[in-house]
Amino acid sequence: QVHLVESGGGLVQPGGSLRLSCAVFGSSSSSYDMAWYRQVPGKQRELVATISSGGDTNYADSVKGRFTMSRDNRKNVVVLQMNSLKFADSARYYCNAPQILYEWGQGTQVTVVL
Repeated sequence: QVHLVESGGGLVQPGGSLRLSCAVFGSSSSSYDMAWYRQVPGKQRELVATISSGGDTNYADSVKGRFTMSRDNRKNVVVLQMNSLKFADSARYYCNAPQILYEWGQGTQVTVVL
């Protein structure tokens, strides 16, 4: 069974940075695309960024130029570097493989506050 474990969230001021990590247990993630999603209560989960097995990335317009997704296939980890954070980035962040959709992990909360 595959487990996704997200970490790195927290409280941050506008303009600040956070680095989220997602560890994939029970499967090698290197062969397929991975993605970061976010969700706020009462809203649908939103796709934030994707990375292909070859390292090509795509970003939602709302985070383009501020967020950077990367992966370390040897460690089975994907990372989301978030810079210039805004209030609108406050959400619970999750990782998953978009073509497979494993059981969701617990996510990691990002809260942007003054």
